[in-house]
Amino acid sequence: MNSTILLTIAIFYQFTAPKMVFVCVSPGAKRYHLNDKCRGLSNCTYRIVKVKEETAKADGKTLCHWEK
Repeated sequence: MNSTILLTIAIFYQFTAPKMVFVCVSPGAKRYHLNDKCRGLSNCTYRIVKVKEETAKADGKTLCHWEK
């Protein structure tokens, strides 16, 4: 395959694939995280799950202040 075509496919996928983030499944959790090693997740005593960013936002979560 031509390298230009591969690059085009890669760029298209980057902009169309849903962005995945990490959230703590806790009743009081208010933030989502871009990295599963974020220090904001270190206090999570519940399970940490990977979800679509749009799902986290729809649940009322906002981006962790450590990752802004």
